[in-house]
Amino acid sequence: MKRAFTGASIFDGHRIHPDAVLVIEGETVSDIAQDVPKGAVETRFDGGIVAPGLIDLQVNGGGGWMVDGQTDRARLARICATHAGLGATGILPTLITDSFEATKHVIQAGIEAIGTPGFLGLHLEGPHLDPRRKGAHDPRLIRPMTDRDLDLLVAAASALPCLLVTVAPGSVTTAQITALADAGVIVSLGHSDCTAAEAQAAIDAGARCVTHLFNAMSQLGNREPGLVGAALGSNLALGLIADGIHVAPTVIRIAMAARPEGVFLVSDCMAAAGTDQTEFTLNGRRILRGNGRLTLEDGTLAGADLTLPRALEVMVRTVGLPVEQALRMATATPAALIGNHNIGHLRQGAEASLVHLDDQLHLTAVWQKGQKRL
Repeated sequence: MKRAFTGASIFDGHRIHPDAVLVIEGETVSDIAQDVPKGAVETRFDGGIVAPGLIDLQVNGGGGWMVDGQTDRARLARICATHAGLGATGILPTLITDSFEATKHVIQAGIEAIGTPGFLGLHLEGPHLDPRRKGAHDPRLIRPMTDRDLDLLVAAASALPCLLVTVAPGSVTTAQITALADAGVIVSLGHSDCTAAEAQAAIDAGARCVTHLFNAMSQLGNREPGLVGAALGSNLALGLIADGIHVAPTVIRIAMAARPEGVFLVSDCMAAAGTDQTEFTLNGRRILRGNGRLTLEDGTLAGADLTLPRALEVMVRTVGLPVEQALRMATATPAALIGNHNIGHLRQGAEASLVHLDDQLHLTAVWQKGQKRL
């Protein structure tokens, strides 16, 4: 059965088609047309934009659950379902710094979750980070990468659809970065107080990404560019938490002037996403939710209370980006980074996962592989 979406502009992953008709058939996109095909079931909107389902590559939890050492396939499915209802029809569930055993357990859960709607792979944010830039990560669990860790990650890369790993240059060697990259791991730099030269050595070794630009990293200085400067002067993909709290809008404007393309939006959300929870625990520590923030009891930011539609609204309404550019940051750009050519766009043959955003960029409807989720 064909379904036609009308009454809204269609964003195909790169540009907006005004007054167009999106046609899907089953689980795939059939066409972007000018007229409703004969016999198609019509879904009509009153303005707004139909866009590809949003893609979030940094999701620490949702629906009341964290990704942690107790995570199994069922929990990953619940987290994926929660985020589909929030507009992110494809996610990388993210394990923050934890033990070797917990990491191994989550990798196995991810392998078992292959085929789960919305599950794109895993993001392991740590434990091979810089304790000087730990953020909300438990410093007791941060440690350098060993041969055992490297072997685990290389094996996981061959078993998962995608594996993104955040490391600090000071906690891994360039040879380890190269080994990971050669195995298909997307190596991302983050939680690091490294110099620009140290960052460049990691880039030369195979790193392709930076985790939550500006947050938990050495900043741009006039004589020492730090990780921020190395990132903005590179062609790496750059994750960004655009909640108006983690990074000031003025700083985002500067970053986007330096790198108009290649920046992608992440929620960095936690267990509270999709719930009314006001607090939860992380490695035994209380996380408090209030005023749009998630913090440890000492006030340290601990992830974000954010959804990608809200991030889009910040990028357009507050930062001042064109809608097309902002939408690419939540669709085509992250899809390109993870090498998934079936999502992030609405060209013929693409996965029929899509969202409708009204004229204020508020989420009103979600379809995942042709099935309505919201």
